[in-house]
Amino acid sequence: MNTKYPMALLGLLTILGCELLTVVSSNKTEALRIMENAPVIDGHNDLPWQLLSKFNNQLNEVNLHTLNDTHTNIPKLQEGRVGGQFWAAYVPCETQGKDAVKRTLEQIDVVHRMCEAYPDTFLCVNTAQDIATAIRAKRVASLIGVEGGHSIDSSLGVLRTFYHLGVRYMTLTHSCNTPWADNWLVDTGSDPAKSNGLSEFGKNVILEMNRLGMMVDLAHVSAKTMKDALEVSKAPVIFSHSSAYKLCASARNVQDDVLRIVKEKKGLVMVNFYNDYVTCSSKANLSNVADHFDYIKNIAGYESVGFGGDYDGVPRVPEGLEDVSKYPDLVAELIRRGWTQVELEAALKDNLLRVFTEVEQTSLQMSSEKPKEVPINYQEIKSDCHTSYGYKLVDTSAAAHLHAAKGLLLMCLVYTLFH
Repeated sequence: MNTKYPMALLGLLTILGCELLTVVSSNKTEALRIMENAPVIDGHNDLPWQLLSKFNNQLNEVNLHTLNDTHTNIPKLQEGRVGGQFWAAYVPCETQGKDAVKRTLEQIDVVHRMCEAYPDTFLCVNTAQDIATAIRAKRVASLIGVEGGHSIDSSLGVLRTFYHLGVRYMTLTHSCNTPWADNWLVDTGSDPAKSNGLSEFGKNVILEMNRLGMMVDLAHVSAKTMKDALEVSKAPVIFSHSSAYKLCASARNVQDDVLRIVKEKKGLVMVNFYNDYVTCSSKANLSNVADHFDYIKNIAGYESVGFGGDYDGVPRVPEGLEDVSKYPDLVAELIRRGWTQVELEAALKDNLLRVFTEVEQTSLQMSSEKPKEVPINYQEIKSDCHTSYGYKLVDTSAAAHLHAAKGLLLMCLVYTLFH
């Protein structure tokens, strides 16, 4: 038996394998080099929800250095070269019209306490400049995003209060309509449309966010709500954790026509890593996520794409992106696909910083405008959990009695005239 050719083939495969490993290693090394000065600013992480679910927000019951049953802990953040993180202040839709405000305040509070408990790791910040300062200090710049408009309980006063407590974006809906905005499930037929996008009050919410300097987040909203918000907003908007609809036809993702408007308005789509929004199935891998980066870059430009992993908020993440330590592996894959350093630095941090800065500048331009004060119509929120103080309500029973009395008087007059 001649073994010459099989041995030669084995040798060739060995050489090719070694060269492939060298390329992969080189890409990873380059990714880490780039991320040394451009660490990732991620748009959405649900660690605060895990702290509530597992420990009822008792930080003395958990050590974030050793926590091992979540996507996120301090060593993983450091290995993943995370320089900035928007922590989600999320409470479920079932709190709407009940204790949503209280519950959201507790989630805002736990983020602040996390910064206080781990000052060498986290620095709670409020501005784009603060993010840059934290990154230079090798801390994780920590910001707060309220995930769901139900958290403000249809109150512009609550919205303003959240801003003063450090909230720098609000997702207009979660997976439920608010009295003033439609959510993504409307597009699946699972929920009926409530406002056909944004109601007039909803448009005022957008404008008040612009005036405050709070970013408008369109993850989770219906396509009509996306377009309404993009039209109304005076500042660029973000999608804190959404992907490309063309690659996965989920209503949670962003369709091409909206991507083009995002490009025109200089907004930002931060790619979600949840398998179901990456491949529309329970299985996905790192390469599939990179496909979404490529696609959004091709349609909206590299200036409109970012990272929005949704870690600790989803039950399934792609193979190769198992936790927050894996961002450099994704960057290495983008390098393999030909992304330049300028494009990577933009996606990692510069795009978010640009949008945030433009939102702040819009707020300055609107500084002479008075706050929006017209409340939502009471009938939109009327329930056993809402009082009507301040509303000028008509007593319908008294009005009915008055109407009946006028009718009786008229009948008496007619009777008198003709008898």
